[in-house]
Amino acid sequence: MEDKDMCWCGSGKPYDECHKHIDEKIEMYRKRGCEVPPRSLIKTPAQIEKIRESAKINTAVLDHVAKHIHEGMSTEEIDVLVSEFTKDNGAICAPYQYQGYPKSVCTSINEEVCHGIPSRIKKLQNGDIVNVDVSTILDGYFSDASRMFCIGEVSPEKQKLVDVTKECLKIGIEAAKPWGFVGDIGEAISKYAHQHGYSVVRELGGHGIGIEFHEDPFISHIGKKGTGMLLVPGMIFTIEPMINTGGANVVVDRYNGWTIYTADGKPSAQVEHMILITEEGSEILTY
Repeated sequence: MEDKDMCWCGSGKPYDECHKHIDEKIEMYRKRGCEVPPRSLIKTPAQIEKIRESAKINTAVLDHVAKHIHEGMSTEEIDVLVSEFTKDNGAICAPYQYQGYPKSVCTSINEEVCHGIPSRIKKLQNGDIVNVDVSTILDGYFSDASRMFCIGEVSPEKQKLVDVTKECLKIGIEAAKPWGFVGDIGEAISKYAHQHGYSVVRELGGHGIGIEFHEDPFISHIGKKGTGMLLVPGMIFTIEPMINTGGANVVVDRYNGWTIYTADGKPSAQVEHMILITEEGSEILTY
């Protein structure tokens, strides 16, 4: 591409005033043998704005859940809250029928690590910790986030788990910097979790998102600094550490094929944000 050609990203700016310096830097890292993102993973300004709009609704959905979640309600009621609010705001629940998933949201309680399926039978009890994982499609653009909710009076042990998990997410986001690497995120998260006596789920992690529900790269929450894919301005992905009180091993529900539990039956917590890598650092898009 010539310097004065309009940039490939659709910004309307000449290439040499827009993405040329980024492309040149990516090529420099590629020549060093680093894993670099293909151009398809670098969102254009127009795509970023569309994803931001989806993210606003996704955050509003979780705010709506936060206002209404309470002891004694069924997880099916949470599903209805999410489904109706999302529809009323002109959007679609991304999980519904995704690879056969039967509901509009994931509700994972205590030892359920993730992908808990809402049910009329399963009700929130005093002392539960529950992860509500919401994903939204607006005009074809995807967003994703989850929050932990403490129901009634939770034990000090569960409260500490939730607090440490939130801090793991914060630390992971701080480690996600332009021209750093995916491994930087995992090392920062796992180091903090292990310092507090917790384990980190290995098999599951964050993911690229925006144009599709799940894109590259896979964001492991364990890792080694300086390894993995290069982080480049314009990349959007989730960071969603799953932190276990006991061991890191997990099992999949043999009946529904979706819900993942801690293998030892001890509590797990997860918090998720979606972030955009910028030239200055990162921007949180969903809360």
